Amino acid sequence: MAVGCFNPVLTPLVSAPPGRRLRSALLSRLPTASFHRLLACGSEGRGRWRLEAAAEPQAVQEQPARTEASDATSTAGGSEASSKLVLVVGGTGGVGQLVVASLLSRNIKSRLLLRDPEKASSLFGKQDENSLQVYKGDTRNPNDLDPQIFEGVTHVICCTGTTAFPSKRWDGDNTPERVDWDGIRNLVSALPQTIKRLVLVSSIGVTKYNEIPWSIMNLFGVLKYKKMGEDFVRNSGIPFTIIRPGRLTDGPYTSYDLNTLLKATAGERRAVVLGKGDQLVGEVSRLVVAEACIQALDIDSTERQIYEINSVKGEGPGTDPQKWEELFRSVQ
Repeated sequence: MAVGCFNPVLTPLVSAPPGRRLRSALLSRLPTASFHRLLACGSEGRGRWRLEAAAEPQAVQEQPARTEASDATSTAGGSEASSKLVLVVGGTGGVGQLVVASLLSRNIKSRLLLRDPEKASSLFGKQDENSLQVYKGDTRNPNDLDPQIFEGVTHVICCTGTTAFPSKRWDGDNTPERVDWDGIRNLVSALPQTIKRLVLVSSIGVTKYNEIPWSIMNLFGVLKYKKMGEDFVRNSGIPFTIIRPGRLTDGPYTSYDLNTLLKATAGERRAVVLGKGDQLVGEVSRLVVAEACIQALDIDSTERQIYEINSVKGEGPGTDPQKWEELFRSVQ
């Protein structure tokens, strides 16, 4: 097993800036740290929507969290912001909403594919179409994936998912098979081959779904279908990076708005641990997962690679592309 850890004990880092820490709203209290809940985004219909006012449009410029990524031209993708268009699928889920907020703070143009476009308004407020575009669509329905959704898209971050065990989230045929297998297969099949990078958020344990304790998590197939989705991505011919988080902590912040999302911090759990070979077990902040997805878009060494990711107490790479590149390379 290859493991890399960005921790001040091993590597001197720039301290993360102080910020108002949000109280974590943990989704699950499963007994094993290797169990984490997966977030959903299903949808019906298609069409493009504009975000209407739910927060002040200048909110992005007013947040203290901008100090961590204040220089958009020097953070991940900032230098290419004018030419990059990132499609975020599952952008109102626990990880996805943080991805979108971070892209907005970096002035990177984003496009969302959502079942309920109005949900984006409540999270991200009124945004100019030059910053954020919203399309209505459902990855479970291939007829929703109109080619116009992908016009001009250069990069894709997919954060879709659903709960591992039956819940209200399964209503409307939102099961692991439909979301993690059918949805991923439909999305990837619809993507143009010109995509520069597809980043897929998956899960630790996907290669061991027949083994204890993973077989318990996989009682309804969530790990099996995630692995099938991974394999489809790997064989698609599209440049990819797969991120397998441990149990997700910190958030989701769905009861807040962009103003709050940009203030969110990972508290003391900012040090990042990466692994390969599906051997890593533990927890990870959703904020760390979101940052890893954004950083992987532009780091050449992450292409066609799969990483497990955890976060632990200590300082981390923050939004520094060089530190993230060193971290990713450390487990090649």
